[in-house]
Amino acid sequence: MELYEHIAALQTVEECCRFFDDLCAITELRAMEQRFDVAKMLHAGMVYTAILNETGASSATVSRVNRVLNYGTGALGELMDRVAEERGETPTEETKE
Repeated sequence: MELYEHIAALQTVEECCRFFDDLCAITELRAMEQRFDVAKMLHAGMVYTAILNETGASSATVSRVNRVLNYGTGALGELMDRVAEERGETPTEETKE
């Protein structure tokens, strides 16, 4: 739980980037970034083939992220909606620009 407490204590995007740069290998960060990109696209209603072409993710990754969005805790979708709302956007507008 201590890791998550420290993540929740991060105050800026820059601080967050520096924290994860120090904690994770570049391949780990790129994998998380790719999964997040896939999640945003799925959340916006994009189809698998478009997501595969745009992200370069494997079909297994897209399927796994889709399972998380549909059967996970709901936190990922809720956070994407909250950030989009704070920006005055909808998830669809954000990912299809």
